[in-house]
Amino acid sequence: MPENTPTIPSPPGGLSLVHPLDEFYAAAGQPLPPLEQIDGAAMPEPYRTLLVHQNDMTPTLEKFHRHAIHLQVLGRRLNGNSYYREVVLRLDGSNRPVEFGAIKINLVLFAPEVREQILQERLPLGHILQEYKIPHASRPSGYLRVASDKLINTMLELAGAQVLYGRRNTHFDPQQRPLAEIVEILPPHHP
Repeated sequence: MPENTPTIPSPPGGLSLVHPLDEFYAAAGQPLPPLEQIDGAAMPEPYRTLLVHQNDMTPTLEKFHRHAIHLQVLGRRLNGNSYYREVVLRLDGSNRPVEFGAIKINLVLFAPEVREQILQERLPLGHILQEYKIPHASRPSGYLRVASDKLINTMLELAGAQVLYGRRNTHFDPQQRPLAEIVEILPPHHP
């Protein structure tokens, strides 16, 4: 993995491939961890199965780990109708972290009762989309190989340098408006 963060091509719309995670790092005055964009086909298993698809991550991770998932919010920010949060998804019962990431949610595109659920910060967005049967399409725009840094190691309960995998994903409504933009990074898998 390179020492410096390489230039990462932007997904459609001119946003960084690591947006909105980049905003949380910038607000903390920290550089992004070393990362590079990779082709989904080059991703090793089980990460390819967990990341290279057009499904929501919450149900994908719940099926893989055979446990429900809850949300730990590390940071949040509300900017008009854009709600940003930095999160860890954890397994119910063991509380083991199964994803670190950041999400930008376009609140204006959700009904008031759904917005209230989102702002209560109890359930991952994937649960809420499923519970309220909100029509949407999940479209990843890139896949990542990431060298863990101190923040990621702390949040995912890791020690030492780790090579991790993730993706940038967008949920679109039927009118092709972005409901949410997400960066999802998974911890190492130890069978």
